[in-house]
Amino acid sequence: MPTPTDDPLTDGRAVVDVVGGAGASDDLPAFRIGLAGGLVGILCCVGPTVLAAIGVLSATAAYDLSYDLYGNYAWWFRGAGLLVAAGLVWYALRRRDRCTLDGVRSVRRNLVTIAIVGVVTYGFLYWFTTWLGNLAVA
Repeated sequence: MPTPTDDPLTDGRAVVDVVGGAGASDDLPAFRIGLAGGLVGILCCVGPTVLAAIGVLSATAAYDLSYDLYGNYAWWFRGAGLLVAAGLVWYALRRRDRCTLDGVRSVRRNLVTIAIVGVVTYGFLYWFTTWLGNLAVA
């Protein structure tokens, strides 16, 4: 039976499965899940800001739209961000066949990381869009 060092194609190096099989990491992509949840949660402010940045809306119209969205629908966006993060965690655990209570316990630190990254993303983007909005009005 050939050993990995006998294989002329690998030159003795370990082969990593790109698709996600034997060489795949068991950790959750906590940073990406937290970013996605935080971004969806603040989309009420980021959406109009991006539309103004690419020239679809004027700065004043974007400010008015974000003020209206944040004032009336902020909790809907926050809830959607939480659902996106929870759905991505569920999907990641399902793909790793760890969607059990023991599987959730084993990634407890990743869940804390997801929550922290989501809150920090939300807070930073809230500060940034508020700062841009104050520039537009001034």
